[in-house]
Amino acid sequence: MLHMDRVSHIPVLLEEVRHWMRPMAGGVYVDGTLGHGGHTEMLLKDSAPDGKVVGIELDARNMEIAKERLQSFGDRVLYVRGSYADLAQHLKQNNIGKVDGILLDVGFSSAHVDDPTRGFSFMKEGPLDMRYDSDQGLTAEEVVNSWSEAKLAEIFLIYGEERRAQYIAKVIVGRRRKKRFRTTTDLSETIADALGRHGKLHPATRVFQALRIVVNNELGSLESVLPQAVDALEDGGRLCVISFHSLEDRIVKRFFRGAQNLEVLTKKPVIPTDEEQSKNPRARSAKMRVVVKSGSVGKNKHKSYDNEIAYKT
Repeated sequence: MLHMDRVSHIPVLLEEVRHWMRPMAGGVYVDGTLGHGGHTEMLLKDSAPDGKVVGIELDARNMEIAKERLQSFGDRVLYVRGSYADLAQHLKQNNIGKVDGILLDVGFSSAHVDDPTRGFSFMKEGPLDMRYDSDQGLTAEEVVNSWSEAKLAEIFLIYGEERRAQYIAKVIVGRRRKKRFRTTTDLSETIADALGRHGKLHPATRVFQALRIVVNNELGSLESVLPQAVDALEDGGRLCVISFHSLEDRIVKRFFRGAQNLEVLTKKPVIPTDEEQSKNPRARSAKMRVVVKSGSVGKNKHKSYDNEIAYKT
């Protein structure tokens, strides 16, 4: 039986993913960010009785939770431990050809924030870790304590879009000369003390975002997977990408507009309804963009897109 904290995990834009992905019986789909399996569960139900889903997940703990949740679907789910950045390799190794749809729910899950031992939250004390895959090498502690002031300022500015990046980097380097940073609250309180608290946004928010992105190479992985995803799709197959901040969304938007064999279905990003945002505040920043791979097979399989383009755009 699933524990209550596992059940409470809410997949973002679930109904919107169902609408745009259009899972069907016999289809083969990829959930590049399996998480706790919420989106995969929907894809399996809607592609019954014989649809299959490849679930890719870096986090071993998340995968175990997903396996427990999805056990009733048996061999209709193929679990792959790894990064979606290696999508082509994963499909090849498992003898999977073209697929009918791919979902990428980019970024970290609520499970990462809720577990202080993972080091993602600046509100709860934990180790300065921030790794999705606990077997990988680089941690936030290593970045904060060993990277140069110039390099720290650069990542805070670029990946955190933090306008006070230079000053924050200087404060961190000055403080670490006296005592090494080891916990999330130590870092967040140092930043808060240096900047002061103004408005609703915690002063350490953008710094933690930047560190998480760097530790997990999030933007590089996203840029890597997009062309692989397009290559893996059947004609008429769909790619849905859910992002949570402007850096990710910019990469997706630029790639979709530049690709020759894609038709953009969402002229504006799909966002959560007011009802979903009230039930799940963490969904507020979510944006989903959807494309279909062009081709004669696709035109027959998915007919007219006109009504879809007007849906929640």
